[in-house]
Amino acid sequence: MGSWLIWLKIIIILHDLIMAETLNPKEKLLNTANELRWEVGENFHDTLLESIYKNAADITALTVNHDNKGRKYNFDSVVDKVVTSRLLGFPIMLLLLALVFWLTIAGANYPSRFLSFILIDNIHPFLKDLFLFLNSPWWLTGLILDGAYLASAWVVSVMLPPMAIFFPVFTLLEDYGYLPRVAFNMDSLFRKAGAHGKQALTMTMGFGCNAAGVVAARIIDSPRERLIAIITNNFSLCNGRWPTQILIATIFIGGAVSPHLAGFVTAAAVVFVAVLGILFSLIVSWTLSKTALKGEASAFSLELPPYRPPRILQTLYTSLIDRTLIVLWRAVVFALPSGIVIWLVANLTVGGYSIAAYMINWLDPLAFIIGLNGVILLAYIIAIPANEIVIPTILMLTVLVTGNDSAGAGAGVLFEIDSASQTGNLLISSGWTLLTGMNLMLFSLLHNPCSTTIYTIYKETKSLLWTFVSSVLPILIGFVICFLVTLIYRAL
Repeated sequence: MGSWLIWLKIIIILHDLIMAETLNPKEKLLNTANELRWEVGENFHDTLLESIYKNAADITALTVNHDNKGRKYNFDSVVDKVVTSRLLGFPIMLLLLALVFWLTIAGANYPSRFLSFILIDNIHPFLKDLFLFLNSPWWLTGLILDGAYLASAWVVSVMLPPMAIFFPVFTLLEDYGYLPRVAFNMDSLFRKAGAHGKQALTMTMGFGCNAAGVVAARIIDSPRERLIAIITNNFSLCNGRWPTQILIATIFIGGAVSPHLAGFVTAAAVVFVAVLGILFSLIVSWTLSKTALKGEASAFSLELPPYRPPRILQTLYTSLIDRTLIVLWRAVVFALPSGIVIWLVANLTVGGYSIAAYMINWLDPLAFIIGLNGVILLAYIIAIPANEIVIPTILMLTVLVTGNDSAGAGAGVLFEIDSASQTGNLLISSGWTLLTGMNLMLFSLLHNPCSTTIYTIYKETKSLLWTFVSSVLPILIGFVICFLVTLIYRAL
């Protein structure tokens, strides 16, 4: 039955219902609409849209004449045949994504080091001397400078440069017209997973910042599919987790092979974890769509816009003001109390031992089961406000537990070592193994969102239940995956 005949039949039935006094119009209409819905099949929306566009194209061809007919659109069509093809669409998409990651990681190194040099290596000692000159109590200096200030400084120095690069590049691809092609390529995968094709865009935005990816889910009209996109966005590696992935992969994965292969193997390991996150996003989306958020994937009309030169100045303004600075401000707000908590657990003692030492000993048995250690679990607990301070917290707690202060930072103070080899020596001498490194990379992917993202999820969903599910589900999956990897590793 043609789509237009179905609509005509619906109109006739509606008319009959209105005219018939003996029938219940509401119930009859709903029952008939349900019967017709299953009669027209799953491709009704696609067929209807195709027929509308086909009729419009036929009318245009009969009534409109073009000089140099289709010159611009021929160029677009030629490019689209390549970037949206079954053979080349996904490889090109992955290569561009890898290029964006490389630009973000490589380009952020020097600005991050510069900000770290200014905020941590210079301003922090200057402020400590100032507090000492003012005869400030040691605990007040520790809380404000070694706690709140250092945590915020790490967030700014590590988080600002990657976002300042990733968001503008991402927006340039959006302005140029390529991101709708990404949604077109990924639509079939997400539809099979019971999700919306536009979830590909929110997932990609999550690689810059999960909080921004959650906000980007507004582009999905269906509340059910928007909620799926929000819950699964944490499986995209945000820029706060990239430093952990790269450092640990360099030490334990790249360090396990010959030096001339180390760089390639390290990059491959990090890309593998990122692709694994996409796979988990699809699996969890499918599971949610078949259980708690059961429903049919909605169809949507995706018009591929023409390729056009991006507006660079507007892009820079939008990316830096509307995205980068807002997300950074939220991260800093949450990092301030986190730094205070980190300093307190590391410096307050009971019976000659710090609170952190007690917590690490308590967490060690659980951590051993999943191939990690108490230091890592405690670092992720007290560094929930910002993923950027996980590595500095791990190093600080490692020095606190082992007493190996080869970096000269002092116990109970956040710090990071510039050299990966020095960091590796500290961790390996503290009992870290290849299993610890692999599971830390997996746990970095599969753990609870940062507090900024959790707060954003609540703001977007207005639901404590779904905020709780979004926060707990990833870490449960992380525990299961790390446990299975540990079983296999120890069995070999």
